[in-house]
Amino acid sequence: MDQSLTHGKPLPLIIKFMIPILFGNLFQQIYNIADAAIVGQILGSNALGAVGVSSSVLFLVFGFCFGLSTGFTIPVASSYGAKKMENLRAFFFNGSLLLVGFAIVITLGTCVAVPLIMSLLRVPQVILSDASIYLLIIFLGIPFILLYNYLSSILRAVGDSRSPFVFLTFASALNIILDYVTIQYFHWGVPGAAIATVFSQAVSGVMCIVFIWKKYPQLHWHKEDRIIDVVRMRHLLNMGVPMGLQFSITAIGSMVMQSANNALGTTYVAGYVAGVRINNFMMCPFDALAASVCTFMSQNEGARLPQRLHEGLKVGSILALIWALIGGGLLIFFGATFTLIFVQADATEVIQASRLYLLADGLLYILLGFLNVYRLTVQGLGFSKRAILAGVAEMFARTIICVFFVDLLGYYAICIADGAAWIAADLYIIPTCLKAVKATCKRIEIEQANGYELQA
Repeated sequence: MDQSLTHGKPLPLIIKFMIPILFGNLFQQIYNIADAAIVGQILGSNALGAVGVSSSVLFLVFGFCFGLSTGFTIPVASSYGAKKMENLRAFFFNGSLLLVGFAIVITLGTCVAVPLIMSLLRVPQVILSDASIYLLIIFLGIPFILLYNYLSSILRAVGDSRSPFVFLTFASALNIILDYVTIQYFHWGVPGAAIATVFSQAVSGVMCIVFIWKKYPQLHWHKEDRIIDVVRMRHLLNMGVPMGLQFSITAIGSMVMQSANNALGTTYVAGYVAGVRINNFMMCPFDALAASVCTFMSQNEGARLPQRLHEGLKVGSILALIWALIGGGLLIFFGATFTLIFVQADATEVIQASRLYLLADGLLYILLGFLNVYRLTVQGLGFSKRAILAGVAEMFARTIICVFFVDLLGYYAICIADGAAWIAADLYIIPTCLKAVKATCKRIEIEQANGYELQA
């Protein structure tokens, strides 16, 4: 079931590995879209705004959870590439302990902060109550989000990208069904959509636990693995925390952007929410590609194969360019049509707002593709702290646009903020990535010249 990415041609390996991740991401976005579509079509545009008005905050929190989980598994992937299974299990165990602590702290902190978040986002009074309860319920499900993200990342670290896709597909279908049932038949309104999402996430996490227990005995902790290792924990934190912060820092700019947009009124709130949901769906190939390149780089760094690092980055760049042309074109020409998933055809102002946002993003999609691939390459090679500055660049760019130009340009400033953020981040991350690859290859060559031998 597990798969090594250290042998064979990089292009087919990366494509084969990314396809299950891609479909998993797509299904995850499908159940996010299902929340919005069912709420918008049944309960109306105000309810749609309540579900999506805090999406930037969720991106901040979930981004940290995703980055933390993924970062914790980089040493696992490197150990797997080096065929050091005892080291792998020790990192897995210590990472699990750290995740439990983070789950408690993050859940309690976010739940307490809900009123403050609503105030900072300047949520319109008409949707404040529904938006608050929706966010609170979603925050209560954070332990399940960490559970699934961590275990699915562990599986991908050992080359299994298919199984997490299967679990997520089942959970996505379950979420869609529960969305409809809780809203249409139980009449739970906006809270029903949140409950359906949390329950589905819990199911996907439990399925990962059962699967690893039954199918991956090499991942089972032995007595000698269940030792609290401060050195390994420090290494895990050095990988995971910067990776989580990078996503969160990026999200701060998105929060500023969403707060500025919320002040423009409910029409632009609904249009922006619809546009973001569509854009998140179209970004799935970039995310899957970047995750695949990250695992490829981690395994081959562990196996001490420097030439394959250059090949992996080249393949990732080419595939990013291809999807930028396809995905960007779809956003440019079909943005208004996609928006009809969320609102009725007579909501013309909402549709126009969504179309403008998607048009601006589609024109610069290649910048996003390179940003994702190069950033995850830097992280996969173990330079997580360097990648944080890409998130800082995004945050500052979005903040500057929203603070200084929304009063002048209105909603048009919101539409150009993403592109400005991608330009700023690419100016930093591309040369940083090239330097990281070069430095890693040089280190490996020095180790090999000094008689380093890969331990079986």
